[in-house]
Amino acid sequence: MNEGMTWTTEGWQQRGSAGWILPGIANLHSHAFQRAMAGMAERQTNPEDSFWTWRETMYRMAARFDPESLQAVAEQLYVEMLESGYTTVCEFHYLHHAPDGRPYADSAAMSRALIAAARSTGIRMTLLPVLYMTGGFDGRALGERQRRFGHSVEAYLRLFESLREEEDETLRIGCALHSLRAVPPEAMRETLAALPEEARVHIHIAEQIGEVQDCAAIRGARPVEWLLANAPVDRRWTLVHATHLTPAEIRGIARSGATVAICPTTEANLGDGLFPLREYLNANGAWGVGSDSHISVSPVEELRWLEYGQRLNTRHRNIAVREGSPSVGETLLRDAVSSAADATGFAPADEDAVTLDDRAPQLAGAAADDVIDRWIFSGNRNLVDRVEVAGRAVVESGRHVDAERIASNYRRTMRVLMGD
Repeated sequence: MNEGMTWTTEGWQQRGSAGWILPGIANLHSHAFQRAMAGMAERQTNPEDSFWTWRETMYRMAARFDPESLQAVAEQLYVEMLESGYTTVCEFHYLHHAPDGRPYADSAAMSRALIAAARSTGIRMTLLPVLYMTGGFDGRALGERQRRFGHSVEAYLRLFESLREEEDETLRIGCALHSLRAVPPEAMRETLAALPEEARVHIHIAEQIGEVQDCAAIRGARPVEWLLANAPVDRRWTLVHATHLTPAEIRGIARSGATVAICPTTEANLGDGLFPLREYLNANGAWGVGSDSHISVSPVEELRWLEYGQRLNTRHRNIAVREGSPSVGETLLRDAVSSAADATGFAPADEDAVTLDDRAPQLAGAAADDVIDRWIFSGNRNLVDRVEVAGRAVVESGRHVDAERIASNYRRTMRVLMGD
């Protein structure tokens, strides 16, 4: 059905025989295991609850996972992604070892569980094994609950090379540096020097004010400022969150060609702050979205709340537009799709497509110049009817082709994870 389809600035939607067809969307930031704790960190632990108190809940959940349970949870998550219109996921993966920090007999067992989940469900994956070495900018050792995340540079590069042997049409292996606080400068340089030229590099950065303050105090510069001055940041890089930026940092990221992965629902859930979208668009910066902790698994909600956050902050409407395109929805979709190749390492995939439900009342009478706006801003019903990845139909009539089996396995796994 989609043979020969191309997405251009003249058309980010096409009318097919079954309905409106949109390009598949890349989810640029995912921690799959966190899908299992969605909704479980919404009780106040103290009046100063923040990312750092949420992290304690996350650590407790992370300690329960093994390869089998990780695959089951990831499969359910990837089904939900596909059913909502994501066709590619960048999996930022740091649960490498057993809960006590000892490597599994197969040191890549947890990574292979994620690969198996992606192949089982049919989603494209850029797997980003994470280098995580220290517990703060001061170089402190990893805490007890962080030990399962850790690698030396040498061990990390062995893992990276072993995973590259798995690459195929729907799998790419990239590199994730967890954050500047978790990767010392010399380790970052050594790792980057050993990577293949085409490898994608993702990093958490400037997510919380405390992180910015610590970096400035110890490294003498703000996180993005330091990174741009000390690493070869270019189109292969994706800066995750990058929430707290100065005007100079905004311009610097845009000039570098790097992509910012904005995760509006997670950033809102954690109270992190709002990305300076209008200023970044003015600098012609590249960006995409991610669902991160998966308190929502919907590109519509990420894109909608990216725009709504800006409206609340500025008390104006229709913020995310670029010159020559007054449609907010079209700008949001076009920008998210246009950044995907640089962030994921996949060439633009014409055979990945999302067909909207032509029978949905929200799309009654839709035309080319309003269908994307209607899709994003007309309500909470999922309007996705069919999804194709690499030419294979993975969602039909709004449901993943293997949804029942995967959901049944997920329910069993959750009962075990929750000690029931």
